[in-house]
Amino acid sequence: MNPSSRRKRAFVFSLSLLVLVVVASATGIYMYKKSAGESGARGEAAFKGQGSPGTVALASTKKAAAPATSDKDKDGKDKNGEEKEKAAVPVSVAAIATGPVSSYISATANLVPENEVKVLAEAEGRVAELFVEEGQRVGKGQVLAHLVKDDTEIAVNKAQVRLENARINFERAEQEVADHLISREQFDKDHLDLQIAQQELAEAKWKLDKTSIRAPFGGRVTERFMKLGQHVRPGDQLFTVSDFDPLIAKIFLPEKDVYGLKEGREVRITLKANDQTRFGGRIRQISPVVDTATGTVKLTVEATAPPAEVRPGAFVTIDIVRTTHAQAVLLPREAVIRELQDAYVFVAAGNVAEKRTVALGLEEGGHVEALSGVRPGEQVIVAGQGGLRQGSPIKVIPSPEASDLGSVADRPARG
Repeated sequence: MNPSSRRKRAFVFSLSLLVLVVVASATGIYMYKKSAGESGARGEAAFKGQGSPGTVALASTKKAAAPATSDKDKDGKDKNGEEKEKAAVPVSVAAIATGPVSSYISATANLVPENEVKVLAEAEGRVAELFVEEGQRVGKGQVLAHLVKDDTEIAVNKAQVRLENARINFERAEQEVADHLISREQFDKDHLDLQIAQQELAEAKWKLDKTSIRAPFGGRVTERFMKLGQHVRPGDQLFTVSDFDPLIAKIFLPEKDVYGLKEGREVRITLKANDQTRFGGRIRQISPVVDTATGTVKLTVEATAPPAEVRPGAFVTIDIVRTTHAQAVLLPREAVIRELQDAYVFVAAGNVAEKRTVALGLEEGGHVEALSGVRPGEQVIVAGQGGLRQGSPIKVIPSPEASDLGSVADRPARG
């Protein structure tokens, strides 16, 4: 392509570009003017419809101050002038009763047999026979096992022969000393030999008797350590025999708690493994001294007529009655709500809840003594009181249907 043609094409391209720029500029100016005209028209219409700027501001202020639409007026009434009732809270109630309540000194201990011994071997030998097993009842002196007796029986026979020989010699010596055929010294020697032979026979019989293992008193075999065929030596433990009557517990109380307690005072014993198992007991002995290391006094408590399921070694709680109020006003423990130093309950007064501040006294089991604030026979709310206030409407329903009865049952006892 020659230079003239190139210049011509460049001129045409530049001209086309200039035309496009001019068209775009004109279009932008047209759109801007149209937009400005519409905005002015809206502003003018607004001015004509609302009046002066001051009137617009006043109307805006009044609109902001207008209350929100509500179905209730200042008195809490709806459009028809009727009071709208609040929803009643479902609750469960229990009657306030009267009855005895006590305060206790409580301690824990293990019940153990008063008579319990380890039966030890008193002779050496091999176990030939076993007659009892663990748990079996035995009487005093009952044979529990036999050791092999061969050597001890032989020793008894030999001792009997020596005793017979010594008796013959002594009888001969008595005749001869009377006839002055032997000296007095010889007679005394024969007499001494007879006595020694008698003692040797007694010792042999004693050893023979020790090959029979016997119960020292009536009770139960709680442990058996020996086996058939086992070789035992003096001092080896063979059995443990326990007398389950009586069962005792030793507790240690601070010195201040022992004042006023006397021997023979009744106590209540509760099995830890099953708190429904309760039985009586009594203080059998109070130590005359205070342990200087701990500042406590030892009390021995004896169980009276414990149930058959109570075993020696059982862990128990021992409650000693200190004070009893025979006609106390009793509140269910779950009805009492405690806040710092105060306590209160809700009483069902018709269809509303009435909040009562109460003064509390003794507490025992599931009951709390009320010293003031409530009267016997009133219905106290025991479930559903969590969100109640003074005068809250309530609906009394059976306990299983109360809104929070399940949570009340799961909560630990207050106090």
